[in-house]
Formats: sequence, structure tokens, C-alpha cells
Amino acid sequence: MSATDFKTLAQNALQFYQDGNFESAAGLFGEAASALQAQGNTLDAAEMQNNQSVALLQAGDAHGSYNSAHNTAQVFAEAGDFRREGMAYGNEASALAAMGKMDAAVQSYQLAAAALEKTGEYQLRASVMQALAGIQLRQGKIMNAMLSMKIGMAAVKNPTFKQRILQLLLRFLK
Repeated sequence: MSATDFKTLAQNALQFYQDGNFESAAGLFGEAASALQAQGNTLDAAEMQNNQSVALLQAGDAHGSYNSAHNTAQVFAEAGDFRREGMAYGNEASALAAMGKMDAAVQSYQLAAAALEKTGEYQLRASVMQALAGIQLRQGKIMNAMLSMKIGMAAVKNPTFKQRILQLLLRFLK
């Protein structure tokens, strides 16, 4: 399969995703991942697996989403691509949370935040920390949740309006 074929598959998958046809998008992302893996292009294959993971989660298939994203973070870590490593851990964590495996989701979100901290992706890291705080709140760990939010917001250089309000509220946390 040529590079043009992969681009076409990915574009078609993205169009299905944008149209809300998550099952078809996931199928095409999976096909692209398999073909790229067969050619030895593990980085792009892992990227397609993560795209597939997101589509499967949107389709309501948390187990499939987890299986698709699982172990892709290691591929990105070995390549030194910390941004995609963090995103892969985040995808894995979202799937784990959807399956009700909250402790494992917390661990994956923490790994995602650590990887994203290396990249300077503070807005993305803040989103990860917000998701982590949401799980901690559901677990009844209120102080952990507040601390996670405070840590996530601390490095955001250009906060949104909502983030500025949150930062103001978090200043009272000692």
C-alpha cells in the first residue's frame, strides 16, 4: 500500500469520524494501522491505533478502545515523542475510566501528565489533570482532586476564562 493510499484511508476515516460514523472510522483507522505495521512503520501505525481508540470510545466500545491504545505509549516513548506518548496514555486512561477501572485510569492519567510536562503542552496537560481530578472526585478523594487541578493549572501560561476562574478559586487551597 502506498503513502497516498494511507492518506486516503486516514482522510476517509476522519470524514466518517466527523460525520459521527465512529464504527466506520474505527475500522478504517484499524486497516491503516495494520498496513503501516506490516510495512514496519510503527510510529504511524501507533498513531492510527490511537485514532482508532478515540473512535471506538465514541462508539461506546471501551474495551476495544483500550485494546487499540494499549502499548502505543511505549512506542512513542521509545521514539522520544513525549507529546504522542502523553496522548496515548490519555486515550488509554479514558478507556479504562469508561470500563470502570478507576485506579488504573488514575495511573494512566498520571503517566500522561508526566509525559506532557516534558513537552511544554500545558493546556493539554491541564485537560489531563482535569480528567484525573474528575475521577478523584468520584472516588471521594476531594483534596487529591483539588491538588490535581492546582498542579494542572499552575503552568498554564494563557488560561481561558474558565481556567482563570478556576485558578482564582484554587488560590485558596493551601
